[in-house]
Amino acid sequence: MFENVIRPETLDTLAKFGINAGIIIVKIAIVLGIALLHVAYATYFERKVIGHMQVRLGPMRVGPHGLLQPIADGLKLFFKEDILPANSDKPVFYLAPVIFMAAAMVNLSVIPFASNFVIANINVGLLFIFAIAGMGVYGIFISGWASNSKYAFIGGLRSSAQVISYEIAMGLSLVGVMIMAGSVNLSDIVKAQANSVFGIFAIPQIIGFVVFTIAAVAETNRTPFDLPEAENELVAGYHVEYSGFRFALFFLGEYIAMFIMASLATVCFLGGWTIPWYITTVLPFLKYVPGIVWFLLKVYAFIFFYYWIRATVPRYRYDQLMAIGWKILIPVALANLLLTGLVKILL
Repeated sequence: MFENVIRPETLDTLAKFGINAGIIIVKIAIVLGIALLHVAYATYFERKVIGHMQVRLGPMRVGPHGLLQPIADGLKLFFKEDILPANSDKPVFYLAPVIFMAAAMVNLSVIPFASNFVIANINVGLLFIFAIAGMGVYGIFISGWASNSKYAFIGGLRSSAQVISYEIAMGLSLVGVMIMAGSVNLSDIVKAQANSVFGIFAIPQIIGFVVFTIAAVAETNRTPFDLPEAENELVAGYHVEYSGFRFALFFLGEYIAMFIMASLATVCFLGGWTIPWYITTVLPFLKYVPGIVWFLLKVYAFIFFYYWIRATVPRYRYDQLMAIGWKILIPVALANLLLTGLVKILL
């Protein structure tokens, strides 16, 4: 009966749409599952790395060499009491960690993990990440405001000022990459690096890469720029009143944001899933290594840098943090942008 009403080409279109939707749903499930597993064991890896750097062993009790510690921590947070401050703004208090977590998770949709594995290959992928990452600070700010705590409120204000300052420097550091690639599509940026002389943009854009790396640490509120949650001043900052599963959402969001920044550095500066042509010329068998392996190795190296900085560099004062952003990083990023434009025009 329906065949007389719906044209065959319409049925074909609906079938293709259903197949594409199914593929996208499977990709989303794979990416989210792997991301959450990575986040769980990123905490284990961090505690182990910092432990060895401080001549300790790190987690050792739960499972062999503490391998089950992330699972034990997750179960503890899931069943822990969810405390609600008496004078808090309850709807906003509940919503804040969801906003923060969602802003971090959505960005996974446009990261190209390999040449043929990306959930949404949109033409404005780089701008999309900046737009959604900027939404995450709303979750931090309103969590500080809704908690009705002076420590949480100051932490939220600090985070807002910090993100505004360092997003400018980060954005300017990536404009040079956009100029060299001629696109803001993340897959096109990787392909432009593969066809370039150096194979990666981190070499010609070394100034932009350094600025991006520093700004990424500040953007994710990590040591030495973790002023929004400074324990010695603000107890725990914007999430001081959160416990149980809602605290876990902030925790997961922070680590996913770290992986987003590491993935962005890999895509924009380190060649993504590719390796430079001169390396494959010397070692041709490396061509057969899957691209996702190179991508993950670069991401892990950047994440290790996060941990290394935490173990070795003390926390800055807040005025020093803001001074570095406005007086050093932004002028240096502008100078790099001017230099890149001149080279592009002359060559």
